[in-house]
Amino acid sequence: MKSVPMSKEGYHRLREDLERKEQVEWPAIVREIEIARAHGDLSENAEYHSAKEKQGQLDAQIRQLKDKLARAEIIDPGELKGDTVAFGAHVLVRNVDTGQEQTYHLVGPEETDLKTARISVLSPVGQALVGNTAGAVVEVKTPGGVRRLEIVEIGW
Repeated sequence: MKSVPMSKEGYHRLREDLERKEQVEWPAIVREIEIARAHGDLSENAEYHSAKEKQGQLDAQIRQLKDKLARAEIIDPGELKGDTVAFGAHVLVRNVDTGQEQTYHLVGPEETDLKTARISVLSPVGQALVGNTAGAVVEVKTPGGVRRLEIVEIGW
């Protein structure tokens, strides 16, 4: 059973999502099923079948959230300060070939957001960066080919 790294904030967001699904969405779907069931013949009742399908999808989402929360490894980035890239670091990299710079914030897989450059420590780029220091050049295999990234700066 592999642990899922995440921040305290990420853990709390997942916890809130689970509570909303269990306490709000689940009862709403149960009501939908009851109403649809009252319409009669279930074999030709589209509302009933639709509600049952929603219930199955929600059940899968709830089980998945419970699994992630059970395997959560909460990491406090404040305790990981240093000159080596690790979970929670803000890493400025420069593409060696193009000179383009990008800052990444390394987070857990459940906290990624490409719009804000929050990437998973388990992603190909994240894995290549972790454990290295400023000045290191890492190679990342991407669908577009190998990218060489120089670590310019590490911040917390």
